[in-house]
Amino acid sequence: MNTMNRNKDNSSKLNSVFYAQTYHPIQAGSIDGTDILPHDNAVYRALLCSSAGLYDPLGDPNVIGEDPYCTVFVGHLSPLTTEDTLRKAMSKYGTVKNLRLVRHIVTGASRGYGFVEFESEREMQRAYEKAHHSVIDDSEIIVDYNRQQLMPGWIPRRLGGGLGGKKESGQLRFGGRERPFRAPLRPIPLDDLKRLGIPPPPEGNYMSRFEVPSPPRRKRRSVDRKDKDRHRKSSSRHERRSRSRDHVHEEKGSMDTKDDSRSSHRHGSKSYDDHERRSSSRDYQYDEREDNARYNYIRDSHKHDRKSTSYDHRSDSRRSSDREKRSHKRHRHE
Repeated sequence: MNTMNRNKDNSSKLNSVFYAQTYHPIQAGSIDGTDILPHDNAVYRALLCSSAGLYDPLGDPNVIGEDPYCTVFVGHLSPLTTEDTLRKAMSKYGTVKNLRLVRHIVTGASRGYGFVEFESEREMQRAYEKAHHSVIDDSEIIVDYNRQQLMPGWIPRRLGGGLGGKKESGQLRFGGRERPFRAPLRPIPLDDLKRLGIPPPPEGNYMSRFEVPSPPRRKRRSVDRKDKDRHRKSSSRHERRSRSRDHVHEEKGSMDTKDDSRSSHRHGSKSYDDHERRSSSRDYQYDEREDNARYNYIRDSHKHDRKSTSYDHRSDSRRSSDREKRSHKRHRHE
């Protein structure tokens, strides 16, 4: 039963592959990632550089200003390909922010590879998926992410490392996109790999050759997460305080409105009483004025009547005296 299960597992892994997460020269020189000894001098040289820390992937002055998460590696370029041709071909997948075609330091000839930086990670992802195995100047290119800065333990090809290769006999490097590891069909020497510090192959979750591996994504730092958590906590505290303040203000506003209504009622009643008092005093004053006017009018009318009666008596006495004088004159004349 065990042999049958093993045969089934081995048959299912025939077309399965996996990709390297970290770089190790001995593992990169193995077709299934299970070798524990360097099989050529280049791998041995890369192992010495890796163990002695002679290579610094961030110490290259030519890569200053390039965002590795927005940059793709373009290989297998034609010697006739120029920067303008490469820019025009890669502009189909996004806005090219920066481009660097690696040339020979003496002759200036193209080394057949370069780096293209895009404006965003989405554009880099699009070029990573669609530009692979496209043709530029009659040459089929390969596109990979910038492993020089994103893969831990990277050793370049000039020091015996790197990935891929064109030769079918010797000096092939596995684990990359062009040449992934094959699923191991033999027992994995886990103890030896652990002793040498070689990452062991995965025991499951293998991919097929037709699946597109995803490039590494930008990792959020723990400091940013702590800052975000602090910001969220402070914002939640601020919201709670603002809500409590609003609640207190609402209660105070309701109390103030009640007090205002009571005070307005009191003030209204007071003002109403004052208005009544003022109106009553005005009415009283108006009545007194009216009575005085009436009294003055009656008094003036009585005076006028007296004057008129006195005038009439006087006129009557004068008339009578005139009549008597006239009669006396008549008697004397006779």
